[in-house]
Amino acid sequence: MEVGTIISLALYFIVMLGIGLYAYKKSTDDVSGYMLGGRNLRPSVAALSAGASDMSGWILMGLPGAMFLTGFSATWIAIGLVIGAWANYLLVAPRLRVYTERANDAITIPDYFANRFNDSKNALRVVSAVVIIVFFTLYTSSGVVAGGKLFESSFGLSYEMGLYVTTGVVVLYTLFGGFLAVSLTDFVQGCIMFLALIIVPFVTYTLLEQPLPATLEQVNPDMLEWVGTGSVLGIISAMAWGLGYFGQPHIIVRFMSVRGLKDIRVMRRIGMSWMIVAAVGAVATGLCGAAYSYEKGITVEDAETIFLILSQLLFHPLVAGFLLAAILAAIMSTISSQLLVSSSSLTEDFYKIYIKRDASEKELVLVGRISVLLVALCAIYLAYDRDSSILSLVSNAWAGFGAAFGPLVLFSLYWRRMNLPGALAGMIVGAATVLFWIYAPVTIDGKSLSDWMYEIVPGFILASIAIVAVSLATKEPSEALTDTFDKVEAELQEG
Repeated sequence: MEVGTIISLALYFIVMLGIGLYAYKKSTDDVSGYMLGGRNLRPSVAALSAGASDMSGWILMGLPGAMFLTGFSATWIAIGLVIGAWANYLLVAPRLRVYTERANDAITIPDYFANRFNDSKNALRVVSAVVIIVFFTLYTSSGVVAGGKLFESSFGLSYEMGLYVTTGVVVLYTLFGGFLAVSLTDFVQGCIMFLALIIVPFVTYTLLEQPLPATLEQVNPDMLEWVGTGSVLGIISAMAWGLGYFGQPHIIVRFMSVRGLKDIRVMRRIGMSWMIVAAVGAVATGLCGAAYSYEKGITVEDAETIFLILSQLLFHPLVAGFLLAAILAAIMSTISSQLLVSSSSLTEDFYKIYIKRDASEKELVLVGRISVLLVALCAIYLAYDRDSSILSLVSNAWAGFGAAFGPLVLFSLYWRRMNLPGALAGMIVGAATVLFWIYAPVTIDGKSLSDWMYEIVPGFILASIAIVAVSLATKEPSEALTDTFDKVEAELQEG
């Protein structure tokens, strides 16, 4: 590896660890500070933290890889995500910020669910915590896989060594700095990703010998088709990725952490501007990469490494190091957020409830740090499968959260009549439907259920039906719960 590249990457690692040390000194004395940054994030930090933790390695590797292979038909994923993110900011962000504070100052999503529905027996809290831990361990492993591929492809290290190096740095700053470290590093990482997703596709495009459409037609005429070789159901499945936003704990927890209700609007403008540029950049990277590699006769064995290949071929080692740092930023920002949310659930929703109710703040922070390490080790174990697809792993976990939590979050914020049995039914039906859709040995026209339609679609629909049906068939929520709902509505009207 070139000396310039090593220098750039070394500076990146030093900055990340330095932020972790700063955050360690600032905000880890109590659980609220460690898990939620004391609800005092600036809207710019919260917005880029949400974007960076959302996009992960798939925005620089997974999505460009899909575009490289299939062309314009993969763009529907990006379109669905942009629409879903905008709806999430509009529908969920302001209400969740107010409601979580009203609901006994909930600092985790399971905590919010339990307080929102007066879950005295902790059934909803436990089920939601299990969903978070199971799907986030899978989700985290996708980021670890991306790190392994990065180090193997670019640094000449073994895939396994890449897993440990990537996870090790993330664990260090997450372990000690908590939510503030994760959010501040996400902010820096989001800026790096933003620049990288402008620079790489722009430079690649300027070096093409023919107009982009003409070259893509030579690569494969189907790449210019928006429907491609798929179907209308394929487009629906791709755009349905947007439904997942309503149920992603590592994203919506940022709405809970921003300073106040008035900051949500600023956060939305910053976050959506960042996301649109990032999505367009990722799409352009895949398309321009396909055209450039065809013109230059470059063999790309793994489509998900096209960003890496372009970075190394087209740029000075110092710039290449910066671009590789962008991929590390994307990977690490998501891993850190997922580790922290999983740690929060293990600490607040298991340890504090079932092992030691009177645990001190320092003890809970210690348990949170140990939990970060345990989840990271499980993710590394799952990532040892070298053939794992980043986009496939992300899609499964994204669907699991979207179906289990998405309808539950929306109905809990907007429907006064929703009750605890309805919430439980919706979460269980949503998660079970996704798992069935992925693993059941059932086919339609020779296709597996997941190939026929993305599992989040049936999961989201059936979970919504279960929430409404069970809530209406069981006892109305207590007066205290409806009073809290009304107070939130009044506060939102005033805000």
